Amino acid sequence: MPPSKPDTVYFFGTCLIDLMFPKAGVSAIQLLQRAGIKVIYPQAQTCCGQPAWNSGYRAEARKVARAQIALFPKPLPIVIPSGSCAGMMKTHYPELFKGEADEAQALDVAGRVYELTEFLVDVLNVNLKDLGEPVEIAVHTSCSARREMGVADKIEQLLGQLQNVKVLEQAYKPECCGFGGTFAIKQPEISAAMVADKTMHLRNTGATQVVSQDCGCLMNIGGAFEYQAKHQNKKALSTQHIAEFLLQRTSSPSPSTGEGHRMGVAEVKS
Repeated sequence: MPPSKPDTVYFFGTCLIDLMFPKAGVSAIQLLQRAGIKVIYPQAQTCCGQPAWNSGYRAEARKVARAQIALFPKPLPIVIPSGSCAGMMKTHYPELFKGEADEAQALDVAGRVYELTEFLVDVLNVNLKDLGEPVEIAVHTSCSARREMGVADKIEQLLGQLQNVKVLEQAYKPECCGFGGTFAIKQPEISAAMVADKTMHLRNTGATQVVSQDCGCLMNIGGAFEYQAKHQNKKALSTQHIAEFLLQRTSSPSPSTGEGHRMGVAEVKS
């Protein structure tokens, strides 16, 4: 049975959204606010600790994670617009803090983590009305969203509510794009081969756009598209985070700019 709708949630913005995709974070907050949810954004939040964890630096990962755990003391859901960071906090924090004095706090935080699309579908049961022009897109679901969080179907459940959006199926859809955080740095040749395959399959769908819930994947796939367009004369598809895509499709155009109407400045409280 899904949990009841809360009136307030915490929001964990993630490093890549903060540094590379700020519109995705703002859009996610606005989607929550539009559903009547008050959003608390702890200003001191930083990284979830995943890079150190993936590199085998347990003590360093624990130090970073411990600082984040302290930012979510109230018994509220923690919504994260990333399957990767949500997977770190929900799946790996219990292992990282096993036997530590603050294991109970880590388990409490892990038990309150929701990936954004999961929260919109399973908790808020949102009802979307498509206001956009017809478009054909492809969806990339991150490995963490698929295998750690088990929420791979949520993004397409949301897109399925948009009558003018057609999702085109790609070959080898569940396969990794080759990003994998530090994997792309440690194994650049393998990563490059993987993203070459992924972009080929995405391009072969005939879609004009790729949507995902993970900015790491979008950065890797989008970067590959740009490189291939510049150096290999191949078609480049645009890429966008699911939160920004959903907000644009379901918001009335602004009279002054023609862009999607914003729901007001996101409330941020520490």
